[in-house]
Amino acid sequence: MPARIPPLVAARSVQLVLMDVDGVMTDGSIFFVDGRSEGRSFDAKDGVGIWLLRRAGLKTGVISGRSSAAVRRRVKELGMEEVHLKVRDKRKVYLEILERRGLSDDSVCFIGDDVVDLGVLARVGLAAAPSDAHPVVRKTATFITRAPGGKGAVREVADFILKAQGKMGRLLQTLRGDRR
Repeated sequence: MPARIPPLVAARSVQLVLMDVDGVMTDGSIFFVDGRSEGRSFDAKDGVGIWLLRRAGLKTGVISGRSSAAVRRRVKELGMEEVHLKVRDKRKVYLEILERRGLSDDSVCFIGDDVVDLGVLARVGLAAAPSDAHPVVRKTATFITRAPGGKGAVREVADFILKAQGKMGRLLQTLRGDRR
């Protein structure tokens, strides 16, 4: 487990942003449609945050214990590079991602909200949690958002990382069409 460094310092090294889905990208609600189908509600601002991370050159992905057509569609729409659904051991999958990508713990941010995320949160350089995460997760996290899961928490983490890396200003200039 890496020594914990201040979140602003940790954010400067992030190259990959991974997250849980339920309780992070969503508010944790699961609704059933037509008996077998599941639905989720995603925040568009979180989607823009993921889009900004990718536009700035960072990789993104999910590690989730569940799967649904709605989740598969959303991660595909967002172009996430790492998609791991129906995962029983998140830490094991996380370590496989590190090895395959040649990354260190310090270069990863993980956003998690519940105790099943602790094995990954304890390792990464930037451990983030939504404001409504389980109390044990909030104790483990080094960055806690003001927003709850599914209501802008992912966007808050994305903005924090991009500002820490000095990339937000350039992204905004590009989006405005500035030619400076």
